[in-house]
Amino acid sequence: MSSRSNDGAEVVISCRGVVKRYGTPEILRGVDLDVHRGEVLCIIGPSGSGKSTLLRCLNGLEPIGGGSIFFQGVDIAAPGADLVKIRRHIGMVFQQFNLFPHMSVLDNVMEGPRTVLKMKRAEAREQAMNLLAKVGLEDKVDAKPAELSGGQQQRVAIARALAMQPRAMLFDEVTSALDPELVGEVLGVMRALAEEGMTMVVVTHEMTFAERFADRVAMFDQGRIIELSTPEVIFHGAQEPRTRRFLSQLHWDKDPEHRNGAAGDLDGGLREMSLGH
Repeated sequence: MSSRSNDGAEVVISCRGVVKRYGTPEILRGVDLDVHRGEVLCIIGPSGSGKSTLLRCLNGLEPIGGGSIFFQGVDIAAPGADLVKIRRHIGMVFQQFNLFPHMSVLDNVMEGPRTVLKMKRAEAREQAMNLLAKVGLEDKVDAKPAELSGGQQQRVAIARALAMQPRAMLFDEVTSALDPELVGEVLGVMRALAEEGMTMVVVTHEMTFAERFADRVAMFDQGRIIELSTPEVIFHGAQEPRTRRFLSQLHWDKDPEHRNGAAGDLDGGLREMSLGH
């Protein structure tokens, strides 16, 4: 569990009564949520419960059907909201890496700052090199995405999002498309960001990461947050039967050896990432 304190911290993202519909079904059913500066909020829950849809609504990729979403006090769903400007400050990393296949790793990370922020090439290059070193890929700057492993591509995607100098980061199941042995290196990068104080909303099925590095965990089910508390409460004393049942289906409450092994993979991934592998 994280030792960071967010008491009294500024609310960066705020949802009030957020509703999202695809036709008749309600995908999001009145979501209320505050995310504070420097907080790591992990969202867990079954597939199809609306977790990823909520993330896409948080930076305006999906319009909402009701309620409000505020980013640093600005209602991003209001008519006339400058979504392009807002998205500059909210980085998002997806399940699929979405890198430009014809560009080198370095150019992928430089592209956003050059075209959107109008950053000078030398400055963008220096920033990109620093970010690639941060994610352990300084030796891959000239490689094309196809030459990288899935874990390496996802680390490039994280560096690319960070290059826009966001005030918050959204992660949507970023390890779900990776081979198991590559998961740790990506979680290691996310762990480092969390420890640096980046505001993060993380939709994840990596329960070990959520338990160890989240400040709070939200349990999502059928388009609603049914329980929101500390990792200690969610994973070791959940109040909602649905939360307990979900974790039981993952054998979370019955397999401490698996949890310890996953923690070792996470720590090992961070060590390998720091060595640039």
